[in-house]
Amino acid sequence: MATKIIYFTVNGRPEQAEFPTDCPAQDVKDLFRSAAEAGPHDILKLYNTNGSIINISPQLAPNSPHSCYKLEVVAADCNSELLGSDPAVALGFDLFSMEKRLQSLEKRILTEAAETPAIVYEMKRQVESFREKLESVEHLSWLGLFKDMSEGTHKPSPFYHKRTLRKTREECEHVREKFLQMSSLEVSEEVRQYLKTPTFDNWQWEDAEIMVLLQVMYTDLDFISTFNIELDVLQQFLYEVYRRYNNIPFHNFKHCFCVTQMMYGLIWLTDLRSKIDSIDLLIMLTSAICHDLDHTGYNNAYQINARTELALRYNDISPLENHHCAVAFEILEKSESNIFRNLPTEQYKRIREGIIKCILATDMTRHTEILNKFKAILPVFDFSNKDHRDVLMMILIKVSDISNEARPMDVAEPWLDCLLQEFFNQSDMEKLEGLPVTPFMDRDKVTKPSSQTGFIRFVLFPLFIELANLFPCLEQHIIDPVRKALDYYTEMEKALEREKQNRAQSDKVVKPSTSKEPEAHPDPGGTTKPVTL
Repeated sequence: MATKIIYFTVNGRPEQAEFPTDCPAQDVKDLFRSAAEAGPHDILKLYNTNGSIINISPQLAPNSPHSCYKLEVVAADCNSELLGSDPAVALGFDLFSMEKRLQSLEKRILTEAAETPAIVYEMKRQVESFREKLESVEHLSWLGLFKDMSEGTHKPSPFYHKRTLRKTREECEHVREKFLQMSSLEVSEEVRQYLKTPTFDNWQWEDAEIMVLLQVMYTDLDFISTFNIELDVLQQFLYEVYRRYNNIPFHNFKHCFCVTQMMYGLIWLTDLRSKIDSIDLLIMLTSAICHDLDHTGYNNAYQINARTELALRYNDISPLENHHCAVAFEILEKSESNIFRNLPTEQYKRIREGIIKCILATDMTRHTEILNKFKAILPVFDFSNKDHRDVLMMILIKVSDISNEARPMDVAEPWLDCLLQEFFNQSDMEKLEGLPVTPFMDRDKVTKPSSQTGFIRFVLFPLFIELANLFPCLEQHIIDPVRKALDYYTEMEKALEREKQNRAQSDKVVKPSTSKEPEAHPDPGGTTKPVTL
């Protein structure tokens, strides 16, 4: 049986691991865990000779004793009682003594060298930068500080360590009560018109108010009367939807609203009410509301690579989108929240088929397939053709789903920050679990502007331009703002590159030369001796 030998160090101690080439990934991780004398929930990182993190897996490249990898335990289990309230003391560190020692060393350097060397300032800057990074990253998942290994409905969110991933009953009831109190209020005509535009600012509205605005959409599109939807049933449906969106930065209830509001705006801007049946409009709006139900912040690639319950249940085929559909129809199965309960069976079947088709279309792995279908029928598009309408409905929900950059920058940019937070959390988790790292989510490789420039050029523009070919009126509403967004992030990318070059230049200036000879001074005897500290 072919085996592989890996040489590495743990706390400076040389170790070697030998395992079969077809060894299961978990067995390899356990082998390294054992070598590090780490607990079952401790978090390990393996570094190559370049200092880069590499996956602990059977695919590890063999090395030699002269090119050892370095294994570190970067975070211990937070639930362990062994560390107690002061991890530093439990691990044998006296932080106060260390700080005093560092201060005395700094004074000694200052006394003997007459001035503080530039390298000391640089070290301080790096430490301060690292401290800021730690304090500004809310979830700190890469340190595992808030990682709860227990199962159950009260599992903490990987992003908000003081909140559960699922909304608590108290949280939901509080919002529901406010919603019901507000739902009978008359929304002004000014707000109703504003709601029909892509410039709508979601950040000004609380969750209960958002539910009122969603109710307005169903009312102003005449769905209440056309489909005999009772108001209390619609309100219960909206509450259940709110309840099933999780406490995560991006794919949350506010994102659900933004997508639905953009869909609502597109319906009015393109005058779709005069072009397709009301039932198709109902399908599109309801699909937008339900399209990310119970999203946990990890995409399909993670679900499949981590072999999660969803990936197993749906055989790796759009696991998230299938789950969002399933949760939507769980809500609609309850009579008290089934807004379609008064419809004939045939209409319900058509709606169910349409919602499934629309939500599954939001899987970005199908992007090219759906866009190519739309481009093929565009020259002969016929609103009376059901196949044509079905493709248009998929295009409209896709546009709505990724439409943030069509909004004003002060609305769109905070959404990008939220999205990157989710992305970085996933790539951190992929590294920790030894999974393939999603390239566009890697915090070590992706910057804010670089994440957008390629996405706008190669995903947004091709999609938005084709829709504007069918509806020319959309040029000013969704194409022009996206052009401005591309210019904005292109300039930001250039500025970051300039800053990077300037930093590299300054590093060359402060970095002391390692080849410099010790300074020599003549002594009274006429000989020359190097000065040493």
